[in-house]
Amino acid sequence: MLGLVALLLQWIWRKSRAPDRHAGGGALRFHPMTYTASDADGHRAMALALRVGELLLGSGEATENVGGAMRRILEAYGMRHVEADVNLSAITLSHVPDDGRAATTAERRVRRRQPDYDRLIAVHTLVGEIASQGLSLGETQERLREITRRVKVYPDWLAVTALALISASAAVLIGGGPIVAAAAFVATVAGDRAGAWLARRGVPEFFQTALAASFGALVAVLLIWQDVAVQASAVVVGAVIALLPGRPLVAAVQDGIAGEYVTATARLTEIIFIVSAVISGIGSMLTLAVSLGVRITVDNVPAAPLTLAPPQLAGAIGVSLTFAVALLVPPRHLLPGAIGGGLIWTTFVLLVWNGAPAVVATALASAVIGLAGTAYARLVRVPATVFVIPAIGPLLPGSALYRGLLELSIGELSVGTLHLIEALSLALGIGAGVIVGAEMFRAFLGRDLARRIRPASRRTRGY
Repeated sequence: MLGLVALLLQWIWRKSRAPDRHAGGGALRFHPMTYTASDADGHRAMALALRVGELLLGSGEATENVGGAMRRILEAYGMRHVEADVNLSAITLSHVPDDGRAATTAERRVRRRQPDYDRLIAVHTLVGEIASQGLSLGETQERLREITRRVKVYPDWLAVTALALISASAAVLIGGGPIVAAAAFVATVAGDRAGAWLARRGVPEFFQTALAASFGALVAVLLIWQDVAVQASAVVVGAVIALLPGRPLVAAVQDGIAGEYVTATARLTEIIFIVSAVISGIGSMLTLAVSLGVRITVDNVPAAPLTLAPPQLAGAIGVSLTFAVALLVPPRHLLPGAIGGGLIWTTFVLLVWNGAPAVVATALASAVIGLAGTAYARLVRVPATVFVIPAIGPLLPGSALYRGLLELSIGELSVGTLHLIEALSLALGIGAGVIVGAEMFRAFLGRDLARRIRPASRRTRGY
């Protein structure tokens, strides 16, 4: 078995080293036109790079990759000495000529950040073609307009349905039956529509998320109040998993490891506010229910059975598949993400069976996904995010977060705080594990490709 895995990895590595006729691995040669920031075409090239950076960052790409894509575009058009500064809400390009001419600085704000992995793939493909085929500025601008105007790969109703199916699949994963899955589905749809209603009226996203989270707790409270013989709390856990910021978490850890500390801090702040909104919505509803006499105890909190039984495997695959649809992953790339969900759950369970603590098992299972996802992404020439982010869905710490909130609501402050810290540790283990797996693959790449992705790593020894 290990020999087969070794042969498979060796084959992927060789394929990744082969020249790519489509994405510019060296099969095509061209002589780029040389622009300067004082030329009109130089301004157009900088504007083009800023627009590409905005689309990549808004679609969920990491800061390091956004800056690298912009530099590749400008180098393709002969513009050297350009510095790119990418923050969570603004992108800046500065061109400082070495012949004494005046420097030029341009900035673009990123006002809308909504994950769209179909657009992300299209923009990355365009960047590769610019670097390899020498597209003119006019051709590139027309291609970019086509990408921004293209119809979404899935209609809005299907994206909402996928979000609800994440909750239903998560409810099945942690041991809920058909009734619980249906209740989680309804609660998520209701919460999402309520949040959309607030969005149309200009209410900040914090309150939208809090309201959406409260619907899952409301449905669970109603089931417990009516003594329905189901794991009602699984509804809340499913709703929590659908709202947890797995994508920003991985991007934050990646930015921090790459040395982009300002953006990493901003992403962590965003994560804190998202989680705080989820906590506020669920905690408020649980506190209200306890004050009204609804018998909610810690015994109501389910935990995912650590088995490889068909319901758990189906739930894990379902979570990843529906996550991929919600993130607008193209249909041709849905299957690898779904398989990744089954792989990460299987790896996690096997590690726990062999005595690994939950946090360690989570990090190692995520590292496997990071390695496998990066290798597969390199093979098919798309960003690894397309496969990795949906695959981590089954390990998002919904149960630990809900248990901590419930314990805080019933007055067990110390125990509740410990469970919230556990949920945070699991989340950070996911992010760190994914990046470790990706860096393991990067470390064994060819020297030329490694330099293109990351020109040099700073070695500060902590100073």
